[in-house]
Amino acid sequence: MATDDLAAVLESLRPAPGSGGLADMDAQRCARALGVDGVAVSVTPGNGLNELLWATPGASTRLEDLQFTLGQGPGPEVALSGAAVVVPDLAAEPAARWPVLLPEVLALGIGAVFCLPLRLGEVCLGTMTLQRARPGPLAQTPMSDARIVTHALTAALVKDEQSWDAFAAAQDSSHFYRAAVHQATGMVSAQANVSVAEALIRLRAYAFQQGRSLLEVAEDVVARRVHFRDDDADEPGPAPGGGTEGP
Repeated sequence: MATDDLAAVLESLRPAPGSGGLADMDAQRCARALGVDGVAVSVTPGNGLNELLWATPGASTRLEDLQFTLGQGPGPEVALSGAAVVVPDLAAEPAARWPVLLPEVLALGIGAVFCLPLRLGEVCLGTMTLQRARPGPLAQTPMSDARIVTHALTAALVKDEQSWDAFAAAQDSSHFYRAAVHQATGMVSAQANVSVAEALIRLRAYAFQQGRSLLEVAEDVVARRVHFRDDDADEPGPAPGGGTEGP
């Protein structure tokens, strides 16, 4: 039953005594409990990048990767505004809202998205994005349950004042899924002599031009297979010296 799944999800997110605040979540069970096809949870330490914590495989994971690569979509909007973004029919959404993302998401077979903030006061710590193939609004009960889950997720992330600070300070640690992007952004900033924000824009643009994910391009930068020169007229290319140059 959905109620049993919801209770199990909430219990799994209950911060354990002595834990670092980052609890585990069964994403597929959460999706069942909320009556959707997929769910993803990302945190936003506040540097223009987010970190995927949990996601159901398939469309939800791909949606998060697309938003991360393109920098547009419900997740980035929620992270910026702190307000929920509810789109019950993506096919009816004006193309100008997410001009690059929208056709990609529709091609994934996603018909509706419901993105909720993980809020601590006025601060948005992250997002929980629900997606469903069938268009249409989310009923009142599952939407209320989804908000309950976001409160539990927030509590799990910030069990005490130190837990979120510790996570934010360690955001570029190697065990995080997107650690390579954090590292590559710094490398591109140094290579092209631009700000970190501009470096991220260049990484995203190059990934989109190549039809690849931002993570894949970042891994090439970190491995010195791709180098961003400091000449705006130049496209990124193979690293000089057979990929052995410094950052």
